[in-house]
Amino acid sequence: MPHAYLFRGPDGVGKKFAALLTAARINCAAPDDYSGCGTCSSCRKLRSGNHPDVVIVSPDKGSIKIDRVRELCRSLSFPPYESVMRVVIIEDVHAMTTEAGNSLLKTLEEPPENNLLILTAESSRELLPTIVSRCQTLMFYGLPVGECARVIGQKLPEIGPDEARLLAELAGGSPGTALTLNNKELVGRYRAVVKVVETASAVGVDGVTPVLETAAALAALKEDLPLMLGLLRMWVRDLMTEGDHIEIDIQKRRLAALDRAQRQLDRNCNRTLVSEVLLFNLQSPVAEVF
Repeated sequence: MPHAYLFRGPDGVGKKFAALLTAARINCAAPDDYSGCGTCSSCRKLRSGNHPDVVIVSPDKGSIKIDRVRELCRSLSFPPYESVMRVVIIEDVHAMTTEAGNSLLKTLEEPPENNLLILTAESSRELLPTIVSRCQTLMFYGLPVGECARVIGQKLPEIGPDEARLLAELAGGSPGTALTLNNKELVGRYRAVVKVVETASAVGVDGVTPVLETAAALAALKEDLPLMLGLLRMWVRDLMTEGDHIEIDIQKRRLAALDRAQRQLDRNCNRTLVSEVLLFNLQSPVAEVF
């Protein structure tokens, strides 16, 4: 078994869940082919979140800092408390600072015995190439829309099949993301944005009021506004697969407008102004506002 894995794929497709199944199987008294038995002492501790040899490191306020990684690496020099193998799950490893990544790299280069590291990330672009090269990468993908809708229907029996399919499409086949979208009630606002964007005559008098009203609703999303931008990116990319060369050029301009809006939000620009400009640019991508 490799000493380190990189589970790579979109958010919400089950990377952490798979890492926990791996941890359960490794230290279970009677494992099956895929996971632990669920009833032994090790499995019960893992399920309750109290297993001393399963360590989960998650970003704190958006990043994983060097002090946390140094503390982790020091602890790996000691043997596991009670298990055959200590399993360390580092979520969203792309959120590590450069200093933290370099500190982790030393451990990956000379891994202590009886330790398995499982790193999760949406992509490898933001990771140090040397970290990626020292891990065995396993790719995770979204489910087909129909299968994802079936899972959503099981998790959310109160919604209908059409709503489940829409959530599956918006989430790119990721059940976890779909559940988040439903909990945040973004679907209704997403539909409102698409309706406004698809309405002709963005600059006519009749077209301005709904744009401004929808922009205000977008700005009210606050910290969830970037998630809405992500949904709109998926919608635009879907349109790109259906259009001709002229249509594809229009959708590229829309993607550029979404990227600009995200950069402006990252710079703490006024959310209402950003939303208004974005909607006008999405409606009239040929004549950009700015």
